[in-house]
Amino acid sequence: MLYPITPVPKPRQTQADKWRQRPSVMRYREFADRCRLLGVTIREGGDRITFLTPMPRSWSKKAREQMRGKPHQQRPDVDNLAKALLDAVFPEDCRVWDSRMTKIWADEGGIRIEPIPHP
Repeated sequence: MLYPITPVPKPRQTQADKWRQRPSVMRYREFADRCRLLGVTIREGGDRITFLTPMPRSWSKKAREQMRGKPHQQRPDVDNLAKALLDAVFPEDCRVWDSRMTKIWADEGGIRIEPIPHP
């Protein structure tokens, strides 16, 4: 299943973030609300999650063609993207015991979730 949501990392939050509206926290809250609105679901037994990171508009057409589908090896880290997604979907994400996460370059941001076959 492909969800048209641009992934964002989970920010470090403080108690002041309850009333202060830092941009990183507001981006995460909008992301979490959108995940819930679109009904993003992840199985506790695990899914393969691919974060599709949009390529910068400043890149040339040639650079975009070369990087499309290639590994995204810069910030944000895949573990921060995963934490944001799992915290948005689950009230207690400790129940997830298997998942595989990757992040790749894409034309548009998105999150692809596919089941992992278990023996």
